[in-house]
Amino acid sequence: MTVRIEVPEALAASQSRYEGAAGRAWVAALPGLVAGYLDRWELRPDGPPMHGACALVLPVTGAGGDGPAVLKVQLVTEETVDEPAALRAWGGLGAVRLLRDEPAGGAMLLERLDPARSLSAVPDDTAAVEVLAGLLARLGEAPAPPGLRHLADIAAAMLDRVPGAVAALGAPEDARLVRDCAAAVREVAGEPGDRLLHWDLHYDNVLAPPAPDADGRGPWLAIDPKPLVGDPGFELFPALYNRWDDITATGDVPRAVRRRFDVMTEVLGLDRRRARAWTLGRVLQNTLWAVAGGARAVDPVRAAIARALRSP
Repeated sequence: MTVRIEVPEALAASQSRYEGAAGRAWVAALPGLVAGYLDRWELRPDGPPMHGACALVLPVTGAGGDGPAVLKVQLVTEETVDEPAALRAWGGLGAVRLLRDEPAGGAMLLERLDPARSLSAVPDDTAAVEVLAGLLARLGEAPAPPGLRHLADIAAAMLDRVPGAVAALGAPEDARLVRDCAAAVREVAGEPGDRLLHWDLHYDNVLAPPAPDADGRGPWLAIDPKPLVGDPGFELFPALYNRWDDITATGDVPRAVRRRFDVMTEVLGLDRRRARAWTLGRVLQNTLWAVAGGARAVDPVRAAIARALRSP
């Protein structure tokens, strides 16, 4: 059976933007890659393709006794290469279950979750934060597989790039914020932690299975990890940054940011000082990426988070 896969324009654009020539080459080859996996793994398309910034996800059937599944194909990069290893370590506890993979090609066969039911749709902000924190706690219980990237190396690389970023920023208050975030990272860099981190657990990366909690795994499961070994405090920033409208709707942004932060540190049992430092480290990391991409000011939401956590 010949299957024609159209690469979504948004996926092609994001790959070109973030991966350059390698991303464009991968996009050009993607229809053939998908067709090859469908043939070799004896799969049939079972719905229109979906995508994020770096992967094509195709609902499929014909996966033996594994039930409805999705074929996920992504360019193999430093961020994506270890996803199968993390999913195997979690074994479906707190995360989507990995059924099959081919690491060299960036292909995974995953159990099918419900893309229409993400944690973003939970109206109660506090309840959503508690669910996310509970998942982070569960995922952090698994021993980290060998060979994954380590927060110690990432922190050192960030600190090396701070002087250049400070020089590139236009406003003195932005430069001061970057220096303050770097100082916080230096305080904890000597104890980078040893837990298996998801690194990108925000509300859209938490989906419901078709039959919530039917097998005792819980009503919510994580997807799309960018695995890293380190301190769990480095995991909190996405939950502060996303669903920002819920934060601003309270009328008191610093208080609402600190409330989310306190919920997560309590559920995870984290030292608040260390978690604050590593969260400022995520502000720093994202700002360094933005500056490398041409930004000359700190993103206002990141700045608001940093100010809230630097306040008493």
